[in-house]
Amino acid sequence: MVLCPEPPPKLKIPGSKITELTDDANHDSPKIERRTRGHHIERHKSCVVTLSDMELNDFQPRRLLQTLETSKSPGGGSQCSLHEETPTDTNALHRHAIADAAWEALKRSIVYFRGQPIGTVAALDKSQGAALNYDQVFMRDFIPSALAFLMKGEHLIVKNFLVETARLQSREKMVDLFKLGQGVMPASFKVHHRNPTQKTESLLADFGETAIGRVAPVDSGLWWIILLRAYTKWTGDNSLAESPNCQRAMHLILRLCLSEGCDTSPALLCADGCSMIDRRMGIYGYPIEIQALFFMAMRCALSMLKQDSDAGFVNHITKRIQALSYHLHSYYWLDFQRLNDIYRYKTEEYSQTALNKFNVIPESIPDWIFDFMPSRGGYFIGNVSPARMDFRWFCLGNFIAILSSLATGEQAQAILDLVEERWEELVGEMPLKICYPAMENQEWQIVTGCDPKNTRWSYHNGGSWPVLLWLLVAVSVKLGRPHLARRAMELMERRLAKDDFPEYYDGKAGRYVGKQARKYQTWSVAGYLVAKMLLDDPSHLRIIALEDDGHYRSRAPCLKRSNSCP
Repeated sequence: MVLCPEPPPKLKIPGSKITELTDDANHDSPKIERRTRGHHIERHKSCVVTLSDMELNDFQPRRLLQTLETSKSPGGGSQCSLHEETPTDTNALHRHAIADAAWEALKRSIVYFRGQPIGTVAALDKSQGAALNYDQVFMRDFIPSALAFLMKGEHLIVKNFLVETARLQSREKMVDLFKLGQGVMPASFKVHHRNPTQKTESLLADFGETAIGRVAPVDSGLWWIILLRAYTKWTGDNSLAESPNCQRAMHLILRLCLSEGCDTSPALLCADGCSMIDRRMGIYGYPIEIQALFFMAMRCALSMLKQDSDAGFVNHITKRIQALSYHLHSYYWLDFQRLNDIYRYKTEEYSQTALNKFNVIPESIPDWIFDFMPSRGGYFIGNVSPARMDFRWFCLGNFIAILSSLATGEQAQAILDLVEERWEELVGEMPLKICYPAMENQEWQIVTGCDPKNTRWSYHNGGSWPVLLWLLVAVSVKLGRPHLARRAMELMERRLAKDDFPEYYDGKAGRYVGKQARKYQTWSVAGYLVAKMLLDDPSHLRIIALEDDGHYRSRAPCLKRSNSCP
């Protein structure tokens, strides 16, 4: 893999032009002139800090921030005193420094294939012993990087990523001699140098055959469709989405997800570890994250499938959207009133008019939910299946529900109401909890298999993930509540760059850098940049948000109480 050795074709931000990736599999990498340009930060009076003062081959964002802290300190020997600038000037300088450091980190994470940018590596932390798969390009990890590049006008890296991953999809996929379904997208890939002397390269994809836990990703294909729509919407270039390879890729992904079987639910059945929570965390069944992404991907695909596409296939997608929307609104939505209704559920109901259709036993409701649920607010719970409701809050699923307009306007506001009411629990000192609450003691042992990385308030088990900031900012901007976004950004900017852009934070309030967190985690870097650009220019929201057109909502007839209940 080429991360940024001597000298890679650097992606210049903003305004660089990069030669298109050719289809020739054996051509040599073109020689591209190396240019280093300093990013100047304007400072009140005579104090100026520039990233050009830093050696790019020895990149350390801390150096810039330490220089900034020295310039602010009365005893730091700076030519500028605290009396020469206002707090606003200092805060603005600090934000500029963090943003420039983040851009440099993002540029260094770029992976090149045959001389052209194709994605970003998961992390650049060289202090950890084993690289594991952090030296690969992940589908889900690249999403915030791609959004950042698109907003900056660097479209080619996103196009190359979409083209090459569509090619990887069509290859035969085997896991322990078992062939995966056609349409599965890789979780990650890396550049393989087949013959270093001849400079021949190929892409090696991981569909789960080498992943920790050997789980194939369900979300990769859904993210791919969403990113294709973002690229098309932002650039105005329909040619990529209309190309035979991309049309075929969308068809394969959705046919795999829409395949019929014995399942009675319109939701997508998934295994543990199939999504951002890629370890055993008790999400087996119908996790809200996958359902929201599935809903959004289907809506995105409908806007890009050619008019001459199979009418029956398009109609199948439309009906599934309607059924999934109704199912999630009926059984996943939880607010104070709904919780009270479930608390009073009757069991052993039979017939079409049963209200407790999944036969959930009220005694199975966890104690924490009664204190957590405010009188104002609500959210989509984590999972629903026979005799089970997972009442945990999952961040990604709820925010994607808002961005995709799965949530109604009232529900979307209620989700943000809940975040505001439970700010200390869900945001704390470092945005943002991936799920809440954490599992502990015997529950942790049974559900996670005693996973030492998913101990309480760590990693997927209630850890705080900086990458989720861009989602909070996006939904806050969409709903006209940017004050929540700014509040979270202020928390992020206090520590993120100083802590070297870690993967996640530990602790109930997110106070500690994760015990096994990688530093310079690329999606932590990119998530911050996307959040900043969305706040600076709310019109950027069109790259990811879908409007509510109302065509996919299905109203079911009002049902009366079953006769089997008193």
